[in-house]
Amino acid sequence: MKKMFSRISGLVLISIGLVLLSSFFDAPPKAKSSFRMAYKQAGLTDRQAAAHLLSRFTYGATPGEVDAVVAQGLENWFTAQLTATNADDSLKQLLSSYDALNLTNPQIELIFPRGPAVLRAAIKDGVVDKDSVKTDRKEYREKIQAYMREKGFKPEQELVRQFINQKIIRAAYSENQLQEVMTEFWFNHFNVSFTKPDCARFIPNYERDAIRPNALGHFEDLLMSTAKSPAMLYYLDNFSSSGTNTNMEQQNNNRNGAFRKRFAANALNNDSALAKKGQNPKKGMGGLNENYAREVMELHTLGVDGGYTQSDVTQAAKILTGWTIYPMGNLYNNNAGARKALEQLGEEKMKERGFVHEGDFLFAVNRHDNSEKVVLGKKFPSGHGYDEGVTLLTMLAHHPSTANFICKKIAVRFVNDTPPQSLVDKMVKTFKDKNGDIKEVLITMVSAPEFWSKEALREKTKSPFELAISSVRSLNAQVNQPYQIFNWVNKMGQKMYYYQAPTGFPDRGQYWINTGALLNRMNFGLALASNRIPGVKFDLLALNQHHEPESAEAALKIYSALFMPERNTDETTKRLVPLLTDPNLQQKVDEAAGKTVTAQQGSADAMQEQDMTMAANTDAQQMKKIKAKAVAKNNTPAATDMATTGGNNKYTLSQVIGIIIGSPEYQRK
Repeated sequence: MKKMFSRISGLVLISIGLVLLSSFFDAPPKAKSSFRMAYKQAGLTDRQAAAHLLSRFTYGATPGEVDAVVAQGLENWFTAQLTATNADDSLKQLLSSYDALNLTNPQIELIFPRGPAVLRAAIKDGVVDKDSVKTDRKEYREKIQAYMREKGFKPEQELVRQFINQKIIRAAYSENQLQEVMTEFWFNHFNVSFTKPDCARFIPNYERDAIRPNALGHFEDLLMSTAKSPAMLYYLDNFSSSGTNTNMEQQNNNRNGAFRKRFAANALNNDSALAKKGQNPKKGMGGLNENYAREVMELHTLGVDGGYTQSDVTQAAKILTGWTIYPMGNLYNNNAGARKALEQLGEEKMKERGFVHEGDFLFAVNRHDNSEKVVLGKKFPSGHGYDEGVTLLTMLAHHPSTANFICKKIAVRFVNDTPPQSLVDKMVKTFKDKNGDIKEVLITMVSAPEFWSKEALREKTKSPFELAISSVRSLNAQVNQPYQIFNWVNKMGQKMYYYQAPTGFPDRGQYWINTGALLNRMNFGLALASNRIPGVKFDLLALNQHHEPESAEAALKIYSALFMPERNTDETTKRLVPLLTDPNLQQKVDEAAGKTVTAQQGSADAMQEQDMTMAANTDAQQMKKIKAKAVAKNNTPAATDMATTGGNNKYTLSQVIGIIIGSPEYQRK
């Protein structure tokens, strides 16, 4: 009996063990990729392929990151980047210092009112007399500044600076690098600009709400989100576009018409846009504006050769009449009447009468052209409203010309300036088959041999922004004053968010590289490595395990390999050694740094004060956490301070690093 019991007990234990073992093996594995990259067909090693991935889908490899990607598996790393789910707690904490980034557009309107709105409020409150603007400018400015402080108003430039700072912090430190790269790509594609005052204050939320969440989603969602954003509606003037609405004309004498007249009288009373066009805003009708309709076809979807005509542009503009901005009226601007009229009507009745309100977007049915239209051969029957705009944008998002235009633009960004048609064709097929899924298009691209060919490796040129951020990442640097980086990016030719044309910055090397640009890039490298850019700290010796090279040539070899992993840098070293023997090199470094200081003197006191504010807002403790995380992940020493000279003073390590950053080879990615 004991034997039998023992046997039974043994069988039970074995069964339990098998169940536990089975459950262990059946446990859901970590998400893995379902595709394979074709780099081995191109003769690349895992490390070479990882370096190529990092050069294209991040803002540059950090120390040890090539090894980390190889250990994770290239496909697995890319899959994680596509989902953008890597933990970014330290980054979020850093960004929490910028209090304007989470504000809604109406809140921004209240806290960062534009000059005309502040002046109206100050006059209304009796703080200033409107005639004093002409008689005593200094006294007027002082009173306005005191009034803004009293009311809690902040200058719009502070909003802009916080927004630019967060962009640099995200690019430098986000673990979800591909999302940041694609956010920049799509912002440039759907470009809006701070140079247009009416849309400027809406740009931070445009990137936050319309671009970044959709950067790796479906193209249709991205197109629709940008079309409804106040930034785009103002930038391309669709907010004021209106047409003939026969139903509204018939209702002008009834109660419904009275509301429509009252709403229209205030809806377009913008601070400056209509006045510049010589229109009377109180009429509430801006007439047909074709700007957005033209650009949504030429730049956003079909492309300049996409098969549309001028008639299609005009008809599309009519379809999009009434696509405007829900008035953010308050005591300090002229939209208060329009907002009050809509609030009195109520959301339910608005919907009944054909209005559509989604966040900051408003479809104003009374300004919509409800006649019959034809675009690209498709008939849009008369009597419709908001729905035909949605139908139009959906049609454009899925048009074959759009698939070709978008896929080629993505290939230009990530492969080379003239990508092979064979690759574009593969991406186009995926775009069509997968409903414009951006992730799937990127997977198709990296799975193709063309992405890994010798014609693709290191054949793209870094933009100034990419150069600056890749340098920060190569150095494992701590950036406490991000706006200083922006100043240098601007000096090198890329004033982020200020490109005036709707085309966005060109994505071709010939646009970025010329004699003057190369000089500015070299000056940037020398100034950065010589610790001449305020608020940027790093430890050069730590990058080499605290070992100091014995000579300038040795330093060039070692740090070139660190900064440009998996490249043959022998020729680069030979070309750069003579620069280090230039007896005037230190003078050139000093001059480069001096020019930067001079260039920033424009409004010295205000700029310094704001820079100090931004520096204080940047949480140094969180930056240390990022560094600690990098150490744990990459097994590299944390960067704290900067080592500048060799012990025997035969060469200056910072000059070596500066020359590497400014070298033509480092400009390639």
